[in-house]
Amino acid sequence: MTESEEEKVRRVLERAKEEYGFVPLVSEVMSDRPDLFLPYSEISSGLFFKPRHMDRRTAELAAIAGYLHDLGNGISRLDHGIVAALLCRHILQRLGMPAEEYAEVMCAIGNHEEEYGEAISPLAAAVILGDKSDVHSSRVRVPDRDTEDIHDLVNLATTHSFLAVDADAGTITLKLEIDTEIIQVMQYFEIFLARMVMCRRAAEFLGCRFGIVSNGQRLL
Repeated sequence: MTESEEEKVRRVLERAKEEYGFVPLVSEVMSDRPDLFLPYSEISSGLFFKPRHMDRRTAELAAIAGYLHDLGNGISRLDHGIVAALLCRHILQRLGMPAEEYAEVMCAIGNHEEEYGEAISPLAAAVILGDKSDVHSSRVRVPDRDTEDIHDLVNLATTHSFLAVDADAGTITLKLEIDTEIIQVMQYFEIFLARMVMCRRAAEFLGCRFGIVSNGQRLL
C-alpha cells in the first residue's frame, strides 16, 4: 500500500470517527483493502454525508437496512429476509432507535427477496437495488470454472459490477464486465432475470429508469 493510500485511508477513518464518535467495525475491516475501501468510501460519503436527493436521516436508515438485510442467513436461507427483519428489531430497539424508524428499516429488509418483496418505500427500493445488483467474482469462496453451480459461475465470470446512479438524469444503470470465456452473457439473465425485474421496479418507485450495460453494450 503506497503512502498516499495510507493517508487517504487515515483521513476517511478520521472523518468517520469525527462524525460518529467511533470508527464503524466494517470500516476498520475494509481499510485493510484500500483498493475496495477507498472507492466505496468516496461513493458512500457523497451519498451519506451529503445526500442530494433525500434527507440525511433517510440515507442513514437506508444504509442501516442495507447493512443488516442478510442477517437472517445466519439462521436459514429460507425466508431469511423476514428473519432478518425480526432480528434487527431487537438490535435497533436496544440501541435506542425510535419505533417509527426501526419499523421502516424492518419493512425494507423484509421486502428484499424476489419471492415476496416489493419496493414499498425509498428504503426498500435502495436495499433491493443494492442487493440484487450485487454480483462479482469476489463473492465466490472457492473459484472453480468446472463447477456445476451456475450461481458461482456467473459470479466468477463477473469481473466488474457497478451500480451507477445519475440522480439528475433520473437513471440507475448496472454496469457489468463478464468474462465470456467462463459464461455467455445470456446465462446471467437466465438466473438473474427476476432480480433485474425487481431492480427495474425499485428504480421506477424512485422515479428513475433502470438500465443494464454489459461489456460496453447497452442491454436495457
